[in-house]
Amino acid sequence: MTVLVTGATGFVGGPLVESLLAQGTRDLRVVARKGARRERLDAAVSRHPEARVQRIDANLSAPADAARAVEGVDVIYHLAASMRGAPADMFLNTVVASQYLLDGLRGRKARIVLVSSFSVYGVAELPRGALVDESTPLEAHPQRRDPYAYVKLRQERLFRDHAARHPLELVVVRPGVIYGPGGSPFSSRVGLNMFGLFLGLGGRNILPLTYVDNCADAIVAAGRAPQAAGETYNVVDDDLPTCDAYLQAYKKQVRPMRSVPVPYPVLALLSRGLERYHAWSHGQLPAIFTPYKSASTWGGNRFDNSKLKAVGWRPRIATEEGMRRTFAWLREQTPAGH
Repeated sequence: MTVLVTGATGFVGGPLVESLLAQGTRDLRVVARKGARRERLDAAVSRHPEARVQRIDANLSAPADAARAVEGVDVIYHLAASMRGAPADMFLNTVVASQYLLDGLRGRKARIVLVSSFSVYGVAELPRGALVDESTPLEAHPQRRDPYAYVKLRQERLFRDHAARHPLELVVVRPGVIYGPGGSPFSSRVGLNMFGLFLGLGGRNILPLTYVDNCADAIVAAGRAPQAAGETYNVVDDDLPTCDAYLQAYKKQVRPMRSVPVPYPVLALLSRGLERYHAWSHGQLPAIFTPYKSASTWGGNRFDNSKLKAVGWRPRIATEEGMRRTFAWLREQTPAGH
C-alpha cells in the first residue's frame, strides 16, 4: 500500500512522516515544493532506513504535478495549503490545488485524510462557553471572518462533494492551535502585537492547543481507523490552559514583555465602534476588529476530543511538557537582551 503525504516539509509534515514511519508505513511518497526547507523531513526519513520513501518535487497547483503525485497511491494525507498571503494565492494553493489532486485520481478508490482547521466552525453566534465538537455547525459567513477560514471551508466542501460522487473514503481532521518547536509563539486567540504592545485578548478563554507530535499521531490514528471513513475528528490535547495562563508562562519561561489585558466586553464595544467608523470613513481605517471576527476568535468556547480518543488516540506529550519544550526552543531563538 502506497501512502502519500502532501505538505511534507511543513510544520506538521515532518512529524506526520515520522509518525507514519514509526507506526510501520513502508511505502511512502512525500511531496514538497521546490526550494522548501527539508531538514525536519530528512531527519525523520533518516531514522527509518528500512522504509522506501520517494521524494518528489511538485506544485499541486499545476495539474500535471498533481496527477503525478497521486499516481498509484492508496492513502493520501493532504496537508498542503496556504496559511497566509494574498487571498487569490491562498485560494489557488488550497482549493484549486486540491481540485487538481482530486482530478488526478481519475475516480479511483482511495482514502483521503484531509487536515482542515477549527476555523471552519461557525462559533460567532454561539453563547460564550459553548462546547465545540464535531456536531458544531460550520461557518455560515466565512467572508466575514478571514481568507484562511474561507479557503479551508471551500476546501472541505470540495472534498465532501467529490466523496459523494466517487469511491473516495474521506476522513476530515480539524486541529485546534498546533504548537511546538519551530512554530509560532502565539496564536491570535491569545492576543495580538500592536503598537509595540501585546494586547491580551483571550483572557480566561480555553486555548485549544495540540502539540505538533500529538497532532501528527492523531492524523495517523484517524487515517488508519477503518471506522473513520466519512467521519470528522477534532484534535485538541488534554489539560488545556487558558490564554492568560499561556501568556504568563511565556513571559516567565521565554522573555518578559509588556502586555495589556483587554476584557471581552471592552473588545466587543471597540469592535462595534471600529466597524462603524470603517463604514463612515469609507475604509480609511481598516476594519481590523469587527464584532463578528471578535466573537469568532475571542468569544470563548470549550473543546472536546472524545471522538478522536474513541479511535485509540491519546496525546503522547502532556500539555505542560509540550509548553516547556516549546518555550525552551523559543528561548533559544530570542536574542540576548530581548
